[in-house]
Amino acid sequence: RAAVATVTPDDLVAGGSGEVMELTRGQETELPQALKWQLVRADEEYDAATVEARRSTVQAALVSSETFPLAVSLEEADRRCRRALMEAWVGRETLTARLPPSRLALDPGDVIALDHDGRQITYRLTRIADAGSRAIEAIRTDAAVYDLPPGKGRTPQLATPTVFGPAEVALMELPQLSDSVPAHRPYAAVFARPWYGTGAVWRSADTSGYRLLDTIGAPARMGVLAADLPAGAVDRFDAGNELLVDLSSGTLASVTDTELLNGANVLAVESVPGAWEIIQFGNAELVSTGRYRLTRLLRGQRGTEDAMGDPAPTGARVVILDTAVQPLSIAETDLGIPWNWRIGPGNAAPSDVIMQALSFTPSGRGLKPLAPAQPRMRREANGDLAIRWRRRDRALAADSWVLAEVPMSEAAESYELEILGAGTVVRTVTGMAVPTFTYTAAMQTADFGTTVTSLDVRITQIGALGRGVPLTTSLTVTEAT
Repeated sequence: RAAVATVTPDDLVAGGSGEVMELTRGQETELPQALKWQLVRADEEYDAATVEARRSTVQAALVSSETFPLAVSLEEADRRCRRALMEAWVGRETLTARLPPSRLALDPGDVIALDHDGRQITYRLTRIADAGSRAIEAIRTDAAVYDLPPGKGRTPQLATPTVFGPAEVALMELPQLSDSVPAHRPYAAVFARPWYGTGAVWRSADTSGYRLLDTIGAPARMGVLAADLPAGAVDRFDAGNELLVDLSSGTLASVTDTELLNGANVLAVESVPGAWEIIQFGNAELVSTGRYRLTRLLRGQRGTEDAMGDPAPTGARVVILDTAVQPLSIAETDLGIPWNWRIGPGNAAPSDVIMQALSFTPSGRGLKPLAPAQPRMRREANGDLAIRWRRRDRALAADSWVLAEVPMSEAAESYELEILGAGTVVRTVTGMAVPTFTYTAAMQTADFGTTVTSLDVRITQIGALGRGVPLTTSLTVTEAT
């Protein structure tokens, strides 16, 4: 603002001390070295932003911060912040003087120029007291302060809206994986990119009236087979096969045999629809982006040898069994019911189009007895065949290396034995309370017309939910000595 009047010391009226004016300069240490203003960006999504003005060649160290609930461009905010800092430093000099009554036209806010010692310095009047002469107070100002260019432009960074898509979902019937999870519960693996933050699992016995069953806090690592996986050896390392998997997210790493036998690197492969083989792998090799070659395999873990495909086809789903795979909070009374499911973002209604609609009937796979093991057949001296096998148990404690006896999870030990001939069942024996059966010579003759030296059998342990996983095998006679 230009000066409206010019005064010289000769125009001023002497005060009580005999001086015509008094100039006062504030201490640098009392002034801010920097100003920081926080405000709202008008050219983005009204995000908070900060501008700063700073003097570098002064002794002051004070930093003054202000927050303004104003939406303004950062260029204009930067200019005003610099101007405010310059005003503070220019205005540290104040003038006290008396004007004659002839200067009655001057009002507070007017700018005057003091012509003294060959220089003209501008001051803005802040106070006037009329009592004969006009006592004034003014602070120094500089018109150049109000003519600063805008600050440096900053390109707005508008946030890209996040678009969520339907989730990839696997509802899995698996054996019991942890003592902390009831054996009858199935598991849910949910993956979405980008992740929802929280996933939700809704269910209903009808097509409406969905109720929230569980929330899922982390995405599962899921993928597909990139090549067929033939059936392989169980109860020992499968050195003849490799598992090639395309992983949608995350990484895989190799582990030692000790870590492997302690439960590391576990995944499930949907060899046939609805049937999941549990596999462990010792070696993981990254062969291309997201594609891993897994070797040193342990197949059919936790009694899932019955789900081993021959082969598991390319494109079969793969789920890494870690803490992101969550057991579903169902009761045993929910087993066998064809529930309808809606799975998707935690903040979406079950009727939202983004929700994945599935039908899934939990069967309590974790409660089914495992297939018996180590079958053998011996011919007695009288021509009878003594068939024997060993019981396995579904409890995790049954895998202990120190227990003298395998625990019993079922209420009672019971088996069903089927004698097979030409692919059909020729004899069924039920209600056996011990893992042995004597196939008499008379039975052999009745079933096959003569005694036999080899036999196809199917042995199944019976549990609370009925038949367990069957053991189907061919036995060859061992003669008595």
